[in-house]
Amino acid sequence: MNNKGSSKLFKFIFEYALSIGAFILIWKIYVDATGVPEYMMPKPGAVFARLAEMMGGKEIWVHFLVTSSEIFLGFILGTLLGIIFGYFLEKSTFLKDALMPYLIFAQTAPKIALVPLFVIWFGLGLTSKLVLVVSMVFFPVMEGTMLGINAIPKDVRNLMKILNASKFQILREVEMPSALPMIFSGLKVGMVQAVIGAIVAEWISGKQGLGYVLIYASSTFDTVLLIAGIIFTIIVGIIFYELVNLMEKKFLYWHESQQVR
Repeated sequence: MNNKGSSKLFKFIFEYALSIGAFILIWKIYVDATGVPEYMMPKPGAVFARLAEMMGGKEIWVHFLVTSSEIFLGFILGTLLGIIFGYFLEKSTFLKDALMPYLIFAQTAPKIALVPLFVIWFGLGLTSKLVLVVSMVFFPVMEGTMLGINAIPKDVRNLMKILNASKFQILREVEMPSALPMIFSGLKVGMVQAVIGAIVAEWISGKQGLGYVLIYASSTFDTVLLIAGIIFTIIVGIIFYELVNLMEKKFLYWHESQQVR
């Protein structure tokens, strides 16, 4: 790794460490100063000891794998559908006018209220959870694709017409590269949504996964486990989000947004 890459990694670790350290300090000061009962707000030491115990065992990793598979599959499917729909809706005024009202209606519907319906329609297994995750990833990716394609200058399109470029050549050489920055913006939002969707789905209907760990801790009034589980899910969310960041850096190394960092 070169010096530039090392400095970026150090900056990344330092920023997260500083934020987490400040949060823990405020947390500890609040607990010590107010004397809040431990069943309501345990001390950081107890929570992180429980978190270390969880991570040292096997059970939490089984739940992690279940949730991660839901996030990964749902994110991939939602991304593919979002890019395909976004492309064809932006290319066809008829499809855009016909379908956008329904898509907006589906997006504005409260997802947590739809989970019971998904369970009734698709059962308690993986399918209902995937449907929720896909529905939360789909819209931001679709919007990003549409905005990216719509932002291509007319002069560039006219140049491709003059060069007699085929539709596939325009897609490969102009539309997709130009739309990638906005698509990745949608992917980042979509990844956060995917983590939330998977946790919510498991919270309501799961027997495995990190959402199940949280609902189990809540139902047994185990506040230490609940907060430790929340911290673990935050770590998982950060990891998945940063994976999208790494993909963005790989595919958009040529874009000005990556050059100034």
